[in-house]
Amino acid sequence: MATSVGLDRVLEPPGVLPQAAWRLDASPEIKDDEVRVRVERLNLDAASYRQLAEKHGGDGAAIRAEVLEIVATRGKMHNPVTGSGGMLIGVVDEAGPRSPLGVKKGDRVATLVSLTLTPLRITDGLANWDGRSEQVPAEGTAILFGRSIVGVLPDDLAPELSLAVYDVCGAPALTDRIVRKYRDAAEARGGVRDVEGVRDAGGAPSGVPETGGVPRVAVLGGAGKSGSLALAAARLAGARTIGIVRNEQEAESLRGAGVADEVAIADARNPVDVARAVGDPATITVVCVDVPGCEHGAILATAPGGTVIFFSMATSFPAAALGAEGLAADVTMLIGNGYVPGHAEFAVDLLRRVPAVRSLFEARIAGH
Repeated sequence: MATSVGLDRVLEPPGVLPQAAWRLDASPEIKDDEVRVRVERLNLDAASYRQLAEKHGGDGAAIRAEVLEIVATRGKMHNPVTGSGGMLIGVVDEAGPRSPLGVKKGDRVATLVSLTLTPLRITDGLANWDGRSEQVPAEGTAILFGRSIVGVLPDDLAPELSLAVYDVCGAPALTDRIVRKYRDAAEARGGVRDVEGVRDAGGAPSGVPETGGVPRVAVLGGAGKSGSLALAAARLAGARTIGIVRNEQEAESLRGAGVADEVAIADARNPVDVARAVGDPATITVVCVDVPGCEHGAILATAPGGTVIFFSMATSFPAAALGAEGLAADVTMLIGNGYVPGHAEFAVDLLRRVPAVRSLFEARIAGH
């Protein structure tokens, strides 16, 4: 167990798992159930990169220097301010004989676990990164444990595109699961499974909002990576969707993608603004905004008996819990943990099935 979850890699403090550790041993020598990956590219999570960019006023050299300092100090890319990291792609260098991950030397892979728990060494000083994007060309080594998750990159997607999708693949998979639960519950009570909006003849099940048997899903940050995939997943699962974005440029982009039945502009940090933009309360609200202060708007915009899913690393648990209490909001709140069985394959399949979402991703990568 110690090696399979990486306890042997924890340098300080003792007795915690790698994600909670302050510092990890990132030496490249592997144990017999570990895998060493030759790093090609990192993807910093959106909240972490935004914090670094704002701290340094967009100075790429300063951002690069701080990322290098974090990795050198901690043995992993674990932003001490946001508590978040990201993920990476690379090529399997060596797989221990007892590794259960099913990869072999030469496989090009994406790590589907956070950089906050991945032992990481950078050997090129990030010389090929200008510090102005979330995607970071890099050379070095990373270590995966027996209980890590890894995916072999698909042949039909560019590595940069795969990395961007895998970075947020938990969001659409969990959104799909929750939408289907609401639809199944409505159907069990005799509701009509008609996505065109026929009223639920049997009434909503206990604890489920009256939504006509068709869940309404609001996604805050709908034009972003996780947001656009969550909208696509919700719509394909039979929900009505509304994407909340911050400006007209994002609204136009999201309308073009065709994954939202409605698009509205609001400041996700302004609860009244969000609730007004959503209108009729949503059955499910998904938060994909990488700035703090979005908890109360999501709660206020959600119907009694509904669910709020927080997919932002900027989420504050006290703000969410105390805000819901203060609003007397009978909502279930979920922290998207980034893992649902089959989540990587699900997200890639979405990208293939919804070309407009793929275009959003490609434009975002090109913009960086």
